[in-house]
Amino acid sequence: MSISSSLHLWRRATRSVLFATMIAATGSAFAQTPKHGGTLTVIAQPEPVILTAALSTSSPTGIFSTNVFDGLIEYDKDFHLKPGLAVKWTLSPDSRTLTLDLRHGVKWHDGAPFTSADVKWTLENVWKKYHPRNQALFANVDRVDTPDEYTVVIHFSKPSLAVLSSLNSNGAQVLPKHLYEGTDILNNPYNNKPVGTGPFVFKKWVKGDYILLERNPNYWDAGKPYLDKVIYRVIPDGGARTAALEKGEVQYAPLSPVPARDAQRLAKLPTLRIETKGYEWLSPWLFLDINVDRPLLKDVRVREALYRSIDRDAYNRVVWYGFGKPAVSPVVSTLTEFFEPNVPKYPYDVAKANALLDAAGYKPGADGIRFRLTIDYLPYGDEFQRSAEFIKQAFRKVGIAADIRNQDVPTYTHRIYGDRDFDVTIQWYAGFSDPQVGVTRDYQSDSIGKNIPFTNGSGYRNPKVDQLIRDAQSSGDQAERVKLFKEFQRTVQTDLPSLPLTELHFFTLEASDLHDTVSGVDQVYGSFKNVWYTDPSRHE
Repeated sequence: MSISSSLHLWRRATRSVLFATMIAATGSAFAQTPKHGGTLTVIAQPEPVILTAALSTSSPTGIFSTNVFDGLIEYDKDFHLKPGLAVKWTLSPDSRTLTLDLRHGVKWHDGAPFTSADVKWTLENVWKKYHPRNQALFANVDRVDTPDEYTVVIHFSKPSLAVLSSLNSNGAQVLPKHLYEGTDILNNPYNNKPVGTGPFVFKKWVKGDYILLERNPNYWDAGKPYLDKVIYRVIPDGGARTAALEKGEVQYAPLSPVPARDAQRLAKLPTLRIETKGYEWLSPWLFLDINVDRPLLKDVRVREALYRSIDRDAYNRVVWYGFGKPAVSPVVSTLTEFFEPNVPKYPYDVAKANALLDAAGYKPGADGIRFRLTIDYLPYGDEFQRSAEFIKQAFRKVGIAADIRNQDVPTYTHRIYGDRDFDVTIQWYAGFSDPQVGVTRDYQSDSIGKNIPFTNGSGYRNPKVDQLIRDAQSSGDQAERVKLFKEFQRTVQTDLPSLPLTELHFFTLEASDLHDTVSGVDQVYGSFKNVWYTDPSRHE
C-alpha cells in the first residue's frame, strides 16, 4: 500500500471532510445499529510503565492511553485526515503556519473545559521538551498563538510537512494544562491516573493485574462510546494469554499477543477471528541495534559480519511464521514514496561473515570462539525471546558466543537508553507514515544517552546523517525531502549501526461478536469508541 506524503494527506483530507461528514450524517440503509453495553477485556502485555503517551512512545502505553485521550485529528482507513478535537486545519501556502480550529464544548474528565491553552502549553512544555519523536517533529516551531479559546496558530521557522502525519491521539497527545502547569511534568501523579477528553474515563490501576476504564457519559461524540467498560489485563505468560483468549476471558488482543503458531489455531475457533488491519500507520520494522561504542563493535566489518550471519528469510519464517517480510532498510517497503530499494545489501553468507571477522583481526580461538556478546531483547512477547535464541545460534556459526539477557521493561529501557550498558539488542520501532516521525530517531545523535526510550540506542554519530535529517525536517519541498531520505537510507545502510531484520506484520485476535474494531489505519493506537457487541448482555 502506498502511503501519501503529509502535505498530500492534508490536501486530500481537506477535500474529503465535507464528504465524510455527509456520509456519516446520511448513514447506510444496510448498516447494523450499534448496541450499548458490555465490557471489553484487552490484553496489556507488557504492562505499561506510564499511562500517558505524551511522555512515552511505548506500545503498551499507546494502546491504553488513546482511549482516555482524544487526538487533534484522526485517520480513516485510507489515510485521510478526519476531525477530532480539531474540526478544521489550514496550512499556509508557504507551509509555515498551521491553524487549528478546535471543537467547542469539549470537557476534560474532571469537568474543566478543553481549550487552545491546553494545546499551546502541551506543545511548548511537553512535545518540544520530552516526547521522543515530537522533539524533532516540532523543533521548527517558532511560536504558538491562541487568539481565542478555540483557535491555535502554530508558526514554524521552517516548513515541517510531517506534522500532519502525527497529530492523532498517540502522536501528539494533549495534556490538561490546569493539572500539569507548574509541576514536575515527568513525575506528575496524573501521568498514572490520567485525565483526558476521550471516550473512556480512568478509574483504577492495580499494578501487575489490571487497569479499569469506564464509559465517559459526557463524551462530545454523542451516543459514543457503546461499551460500558474496558479492562486491560496484565498476562505475562504467553500460554496464559492463549488460554484466556480460547476461554473467552479476553475479547481483544493486539500486537501479535500470542505465538503465531497459536494464532493460526485460535483463529479457526468460531469465537475468535484474526485481524491484520489497523497497523498501516505504524510501518513497523524490527532490527538489531548495535552499541557502536563497544570497542569490538566499532569496526563496520564486524557489524557487517553480524548482519551476514543472520538468515533473514529463515528468521521471518521460523520466528514470525511469515507474519513479516525480510527488511533491507529502516524505511519499510510499503512507504513507497520514501523507500529506497537501492541501498547496500548484505545477504546471508556465513563464509563472507567469517572472512570479515578474520580481516578485522578476530581469529577463532582453540575452542572456535572469536569473542562473546550479550544479546538483550525488548521484553514484549515470546517472539522477541525466540528472536534472541535464533540470533544466538546464527552468531555461533561464525564463532561468536552469545549470552541472552532477560529483564523487565523499565530495566531494559534504562540499560539501553540511559546507561547504554549492552552489546546488541533486538528492538522494533514504528516508522509511521513519514520517516521523520518514526525512523530518524534511531539515528539522530542528539538523544544519545539521555535515557529517552526508543531513540538512538546504538550511539551512532554521523554529522552527514544529522544534516540530512535536519534538511529533510525543514524542507517545504516534498520531492526534496524524498531525495534526502533516500540518501539517508543509503548512508545508514553503509554504516550499519542498526541492522534491519524484518518488516513486521502485526495481528490482532478479537472476539467474533465484536463490531467496528477497525476504523482507521492507526486503530491499534486508536480508541474503542466505535466498538460494540452483537449481544452486550453476554459480556456484562
